Amino acid sequence: MLKTVEAVLEADGRLRLLEQVDLPHARRVLVIFLDDESEGAGETALLSEHALAKDWERPEEDEAWQHLQ
Repeated sequence: MLKTVEAVLEADGRLRLLEQVDLPHARRVLVIFLDDESEGAGETALLSEHALAKDWERPEEDEAWQHLQ
């Protein structure tokens, strides 16, 4: 089973999951340390917008997503 769950690692070492997870038994986990929320994600989106717009603004993209509008 692979599942990604957001969590916060408290200063005292406790891991606090941000959503309920029901497991039938103990599982191994990987912990990845992320930058603070105030940095990174929003900035990355803004920096990549120009490069991604080249693909997003093509007529082929409009046609491909037309059925969802």
